[in-house]
Parts: sequence; C-alpha cells; structure tokens
Amino acid sequence: MTDSALETVLRRDRFIVGGAITIIVALAWFYVLWLASDMDMGGMDMTDFRMIPAGVGLMLPASEPWRAIEFGYVFVMWAVMMVGMMGPSVAPMILMYARVGRQSRAQGKPFAATGWFAAGYLIAWSAFSLAATFLQWGIERAALLDSKMVMSSSVLGAIVLIAAGAYQWTPLKNVCLAQCQSPFLFLMRNGGFRKDVRGCLLLGLRHGGYCVGCCWILMALLFVGGVMNVLWIALLALLVLLEKLTPFGRWIARAAGIGCLAAGAWLLVWPPQ
Repeated sequence: MTDSALETVLRRDRFIVGGAITIIVALAWFYVLWLASDMDMGGMDMTDFRMIPAGVGLMLPASEPWRAIEFGYVFVMWAVMMVGMMGPSVAPMILMYARVGRQSRAQGKPFAATGWFAAGYLIAWSAFSLAATFLQWGIERAALLDSKMVMSSSVLGAIVLIAAGAYQWTPLKNVCLAQCQSPFLFLMRNGGFRKDVRGCLLLGLRHGGYCVGCCWILMALLFVGGVMNVLWIALLALLVLLEKLTPFGRWIARAAGIGCLAAGAWLLVWPPQ
C-alpha cells in the first residue's frame, strides 16, 4: 500500500471510529437527559419518597429497602453516565489505537481490535460504576441522600470536596493524568498495538484503570452537586476533558483542586441553612 493510499485509509478510519464514538456519546447524554427530566418532579414534595432512575416515573417510599431492580437501574445510570462523561476525553486514545493498528497492518482489520480495546476501557469504568452504586446505596441507607440524589449532610459534602481538592495535587493523580494525556506514549510504553482479543482487552483495561485513577474523586463530587444535576455533570465532564486534552491540563487539575478545597472550607464554615 502506497503512502497516499494509506493516508486515505487512515482518514476513512478516523471518520468511522470518530463517528461511532460521537453517536455512542450522544446516546449516553440523551439517556442522562431523559433520566434527569423524569426525576424532576416540578417542585413536588418528595420528602418521604425516592425516585428510581428508570425514566418512567418510578418511585418508592424512602424508608423501603432497595430492590434488585432498583440496584440495576442505578448501576445502568452510572455506567451510561460514565460513557457520556468520559467518551470525549478518551476519543483521542481510541483514534490513536485504530491508527496504529492500521499502520501495523494487523490483518488489515484494525476495527475489531479497536472495539475490544474500547471494551476493556469500558470494563474499567463499569467496575467503578458498580462501586459507585454500592456507595450510593450506603449513603441512601444512612439517610444522607435526598430525593434529588444530593448529599444532605453539609459536613460530609465538605469532606468530599476537600478530599477531591487534595487528591488533585497528589503524585498518583499526576501519574494517572500523564498516562491519559499522551495516547501514543501510552501505547509505546505498554507494548503497542495488540492483535489478539485478550491483549486488546487488557490494554484497554489498563488505560481505563489509569483513567479511573485520574478521575474517580471528581466523579464522587456528583454526590455533592447532584447525581442527576445535568449542569454539574457537564461541568465535571468539561473539567476532565480540559485536564486530559490541553497542554496545561496538570495546572487545570491543580487549579480545580484549589477551588474544591476553598469550596469545602466554605461549606464547613458557612453551611447552608
């Protein structure tokens, strides 16, 4: 294959992979918006009830234990929300994987391998979503989560903000962020493109692990601003995007950390009435 022909194929691959990512992210955001709209009860008093994020107006008495179907709906909510929030920031990594696969001429079929790599990445965030579901269950059982999925304790909210702010300055955050900021270097440091399914999955899982390590505490902030607060979700997704895709992402992370520390201190000193 000549260089010009290869470049034409690479442009086609970018279009196909980029289009697929765009559609998946758009569907995830549509689902989140649908759930948020369903859970907005227009000012109704929901003190004694809790909404189930199912998109069909399901609710249960606040005192009733979670059922298996509710756990499932909450897990799906978190998993789909992570796809919508993390999809834009991981797109360069997935596009790079498809490009390296095509250049290596791995059986001339880089799409399947790229799909398995993306699947490995999503497995990592699915594991996080499962942990977040258990955490939400625990907070709700402790009567610290209101009907809008906002942490009702200002002290606990302040602790989460301060923890998030401090984590933004830690060496672990820097290591994980560095792995997410340089897709090509990540591939070269971890053995490059993999042809086999297992290798693709494990490499995607490793990258997803670094991504979770970079952003997990930011996702915990959803409990402070509202798990179904669309504006808050969008702001956190934008912060993740700026951290990973801009040359000064580390400084953005640290500036966000200072903001979280200040907000947490403010909340401790002047809790809302």
